[in-house]
Amino acid sequence: MNNIPKSLIEIKSAIVSGSLSCAKLVDQYLQNIEEQKDLNVFISLFDNEARERASEIDEKIKNGTAGKLAGAVITVKDVISVKDKLLTCGSKMLSNFTTVYSATVINRLLKEDAIIIGKVNCDEFAMGSSNENSFFGPVKNPIDKTRVPGGSSGASAVSVAANMCLMSLGSETGGSIRQPASFCGITGLKVTYGRISRFGLVAFASSFDSIGIFGNNNSDIGLMLEVIAGHDDRDSTSSETEVGNYSVQSQNKLEAVKTTIGFAKEYFEEGLNEEIKTGVLAKIEVLRNKGFKIKEISLPHTKYVIQTYYILTSAEASSNLSRFDGVRYGYRSDESAVLEDMYVNSRSEGFGEEVKRRIMLGTYVLSAGYYDAYYRKAQKVRRLIMNDFENAFNEVDFIISPTTPDTAFRLGEKIEDPLSMYLNDIYTASVNLAGIPAISIPSGKDRNGLPFGIQVMGRKFDEEGLLRIWNELGS
Repeated sequence: MNNIPKSLIEIKSAIVSGSLSCAKLVDQYLQNIEEQKDLNVFISLFDNEARERASEIDEKIKNGTAGKLAGAVITVKDVISVKDKLLTCGSKMLSNFTTVYSATVINRLLKEDAIIIGKVNCDEFAMGSSNENSFFGPVKNPIDKTRVPGGSSGASAVSVAANMCLMSLGSETGGSIRQPASFCGITGLKVTYGRISRFGLVAFASSFDSIGIFGNNNSDIGLMLEVIAGHDDRDSTSSETEVGNYSVQSQNKLEAVKTTIGFAKEYFEEGLNEEIKTGVLAKIEVLRNKGFKIKEISLPHTKYVIQTYYILTSAEASSNLSRFDGVRYGYRSDESAVLEDMYVNSRSEGFGEEVKRRIMLGTYVLSAGYYDAYYRKAQKVRRLIMNDFENAFNEVDFIISPTTPDTAFRLGEKIEDPLSMYLNDIYTASVNLAGIPAISIPSGKDRNGLPFGIQVMGRKFDEEGLLRIWNELGS
């Protein structure tokens, strides 16, 4: 496998020295992709387009007109639109659907001369924690191919960890960037809700979803965020908050004596792998020894996170996925003689088991007689969870926790136990309920050599702070 530099600074330096070119870089990535195709990462590979674009960007570099991301080869989770390419969402329902426009994030990346090498696998409609729910088959963890990479953005994480690209765009609803980043030993950033436009992102749960970034270091992630963040008139939920110069700001050290870091006792209780607990607590001691103030805090409604998250996201999913009915686009059953049968058969055959499970749950909690008992109550608890974080951030600047309760589990191990699978989101889903940013940073390995991450949560729109704390915890 080609040993390609794992930072954009190194890649650009090699291009300047003449030892590398964008064309050669793309060929090396394509070789790595071919050699590791058993990981089942790609749904669509843009090999010819990537080579052509690389040649064009090499000319721009020579002419001094190249954009900020020249030399950055990127993969995209297949829930984000790229014009004239398949947009499958990992589902039979959309397995032959080609989109007619690109997402805002894609247009912004291309404007700065990023090279998109392909669309990658994911749990169907981003519903899952293991990347086993895809119509195109499960994705394997490159560290141990008998284990899952995490989900739903598992293939995005694998594409970076296996050196098939420099960075990847994923999406988050309840931990789908941070959890696979932890399982695959890389960095994953989940941004504040509204920080990045969702135009062109297929909706799972609209009040939770956000696009995020996988990478090997904070400088690369900061630069990509700098390019894709910012208000978009086509997304009414995108924020007008000023976009920072993240690539530069990320390299600034935090002032330890002025920074208070909290750790919530609820995140270190029963159910947490002891090796992960020891590793994360050791990182907290490293920060303490550097002069950071460490404070124990409480997030008292943590015990309601999983129930609240799955009630609300399933309700939103049942509404969002109602458009896939076999009429206008997507899969249509051939076994239908009348209209009603076509609706039923198309959805029954086109959706996988996990998607159908969540649609049924969501429809149930929104139905007459149960709306107040479940959906309305869950919305009230969501507000309480938000209040927990608001109160905590009056006392501390950041909150640290494990990213996941355990390291990567074996393929098939939890597929028949949905509740056990859902509990993988116990430390991450609260962030999406509150709409705050968080980052997962590689923190160590267990006795089997499997990586785990440390999660750092910040105030709304403090992505800069999360990228800066990487300097204290990353490597």
